[in-house]
Amino acid sequence: MAALMDTRILLRKIKDLRCLTPRRNRVKAKWAGSQPKYPATNLALQNFDATYSLQMGEQWPSVRVSMLCEQKYGALVNNFSTPEGVIADLQSQGCRDFVCQPVGVGALERLQAPGFPLHDNPSTLESVGVSQDVAPPRLRTNIKCFVFPRGDISRFKPSRPDLYGMLGYYLMDAASVLPALALDVQEGHSVLDICAAPGGKTLALLQTQAIRFLCVNDISVSRTYRLQRVLNSYVPKELLAEERMRITSFDGRKWGEIERDTFDRVLVDVPCTTDRHSVMEDENNIFKRARTKERQRLPQLQTELLLAGIEAVRPGGQVLYSTCSLSQLQNEYVVERAMHLAREEHGISLQVADLRPITRLFKDTFYFAPDPHLGQLVLPHLTANFGPIYMCKLQRLN
Repeated sequence: MAALMDTRILLRKIKDLRCLTPRRNRVKAKWAGSQPKYPATNLALQNFDATYSLQMGEQWPSVRVSMLCEQKYGALVNNFSTPEGVIADLQSQGCRDFVCQPVGVGALERLQAPGFPLHDNPSTLESVGVSQDVAPPRLRTNIKCFVFPRGDISRFKPSRPDLYGMLGYYLMDAASVLPALALDVQEGHSVLDICAAPGGKTLALLQTQAIRFLCVNDISVSRTYRLQRVLNSYVPKELLAEERMRITSFDGRKWGEIERDTFDRVLVDVPCTTDRHSVMEDENNIFKRARTKERQRLPQLQTELLLAGIEAVRPGGQVLYSTCSLSQLQNEYVVERAMHLAREEHGISLQVADLRPITRLFKDTFYFAPDPHLGQLVLPHLTANFGPIYMCKLQRLN
């Protein structure tokens, strides 16, 4: 028995290779220095469990599971390449263009028809300041984004360049195309994308081929370089000329001082907690302890950016605010605060456009939150795992 115990001790020591290392060369592993005790993804999930379980109630468990599963993507077709071959290839894989093939036959025509009802209950909208006087968006059907059917988690192949070096499609969360559609860009408009990097929504806006002048901005120089690389891979050089497009790295909060009352349309896609990324990736995660103050300042930053966008748009123009967060603090409350400041400090009156027609049109592709207070919210769902994407459109009156 004693011999058996000695053998077990010897085997245990052999398994521990440190016993073969001279004592003077042994180094104790510093676990705290090599791996965080609480990964940022765990901190994000704990924060969301505490916050969203109260905000969303019974919906949160389903949304939580979906965000922890693989995200679905869409293929935004590049009209500046050779789209016919790209579209045929995507259709052969079983994909469909959710913009041009929406819910039912004739749904797009109903949306664009005069007098299309904006809401089933007008009194509900009036109580939160949503106006039915703002015309519903006339969708630009030359924006084409292909998705796999509901429940199909197939992946897209990487896009290949054509004979002129232009890539055929851009892979992105298909719900990120909705803000570009809702912005309702028309022929000859000047457009500002105040937080443009990495460039997916900018590309979607360019696919309308209706913009007279586009200004794209991002405060981060490195992200602006990435944006330029994306544009060079998808857009012909003549459309990147200075008379058609301007790329800048200014502080978006100061845009009201730079160009006031200038643009027909302004997209304000603000920095946020990027909820899906925060629960899946530790890299560049805003829930790292070192970034706590930055995360706490997000609603203030978002309000300032939206207010700058409101100042930059001309009277009669429209601003679209969007995030990829579920948080009401970063969504509805930011919109309400910015509208209040615009009215009290700048004398600017705004109307909130009802985006309910878009939810009706694309309800077979995305899962929308029921009865949001302001704007619309795409919720992740296992059968349609896009989002989260929040969007709210404002029209400047004076």
